[in-house]
Amino acid sequence: MLFALLLIPIVAAIAIFLGSPSRITALAAALANIIVAAFAITQGSCSVSFQVLENPNINLSLGLYDGMSVIMLILSVLVTLAAVYSGKCPEGREKLWFSSTLLIAAGAIGAFLATDVFFFYAFHELALIPTFLMIGMLGRGDRKAAAWKITIYLATGSIILLAGLLLAMGHLDSFAFSDLKAIPAEHQNTVALLLIIGFGTLVSLFPLHSWAAPAYACAPAPVSMLHAGVLKKFGLYGILRIGMEVAPEGMAHWLPWICVLLLGNIIWVGLVTLNQKRLDLMLGNSSVMHMGYIFLAIAALAANGDNEIAKPAAVLLMFAHGISIALLFSLSAMLEEKTGTLEIAQLGGLAKKAPAFAFLFGLAGMASIGLPGLANFAGEVMVFFAGFADWSPKDGLGWVQITTIIALWGVVLSAVYMLRAFRNIFQGPLVKKTSDACDICSCDVIPAYLLSAVLLIVGIYPQLILQFL
Repeated sequence: MLFALLLIPIVAAIAIFLGSPSRITALAAALANIIVAAFAITQGSCSVSFQVLENPNINLSLGLYDGMSVIMLILSVLVTLAAVYSGKCPEGREKLWFSSTLLIAAGAIGAFLATDVFFFYAFHELALIPTFLMIGMLGRGDRKAAAWKITIYLATGSIILLAGLLLAMGHLDSFAFSDLKAIPAEHQNTVALLLIIGFGTLVSLFPLHSWAAPAYACAPAPVSMLHAGVLKKFGLYGILRIGMEVAPEGMAHWLPWICVLLLGNIIWVGLVTLNQKRLDLMLGNSSVMHMGYIFLAIAALAANGDNEIAKPAAVLLMFAHGISIALLFSLSAMLEEKTGTLEIAQLGGLAKKAPAFAFLFGLAGMASIGLPGLANFAGEVMVFFAGFADWSPKDGLGWVQITTIIALWGVVLSAVYMLRAFRNIFQGPLVKKTSDACDICSCDVIPAYLLSAVLLIVGIYPQLILQFL
């Protein structure tokens, strides 16, 4: 059953290359994956579902390993459906556009269905190939430079990550997640450092973040949605799944540096986001900034392995951020189609011509900055609580507590740049670029309202996601 989640998008991508109607085939595959995923999850099975190779030392397999895998699978199939709907495909490039979108989704799903380190790493690398092709061939702006930059950064990060994984696996008897355990203490610091740099580069941890915003700004909408919304969570998932298991003492050793770097994401990149003039660059930097909050939950877990709030907080915020940033990039693509620009200074008064579009963008923007009642708020509040879990005043302020207090200012920065962008784009008098704009059409409503509903439902009842943990 779970193997079908990989087979469907791959077969659909091949069918598109062989002449099958591109958009219809991609939509059918995305809908089929949601149905299969829903059926698999309701069965409640977390056991291995597809055996590839078995010998006394290597056991490669796919399956729903635990609740974190379930949540990432839900995120993947939801964003995939929205991504297939989103963006305007260049005329004559439908085969590359839709097949690449499906292959990126297949790679992400495969990584989150992996129950061993080998498949986990391999499927992520598979997803990067169509990502580079889409940016370099079908992107906009300085797309070739952005494609090369993301290629160099992520390839370097992947090599460093591979070195860390091989060093860790050399002390274990199996690649399986179920057999992961703490390696000898004398090797943990080195392994943890390699994993932090490798996974951190893939997640855009400061200062290894400068590839992300230009890549998302130049990428077609489906790529921005799938990479920022889903694929970037690979690194965070990997630290929680592998790093905390094989090198818990090593992660704690590097805790001060993790705290400093995550504040770079939240404060420094937050200030950079505040200074952006284009909406796509603002959203790209905003995505980088919010990775810092998830790293804050990881830091809390590294400081105290018994912290019961930290891991659920990180996973819930990973899910919420993935949905909200995918929705924002989808709406950003629609905005460019309607007005011909994403320069914030050239827009204004759009709510008069497109009230439904303004409502959806406002909802996604408010979710992004943590408005109560929406999914991101629940995740961010849990992250801040995790920073002070089991803390006593007599202990004094530690690295995590000081970092949490400073990180709270990121909420202010987020509110300023998002509210200012909404005001400049949708309020005030109409301008030349918005005077002839139309409201959101029926085909755009489906993915936008789907993701908006998820943000609202999970925000009101976060236990819907947390129950899997």
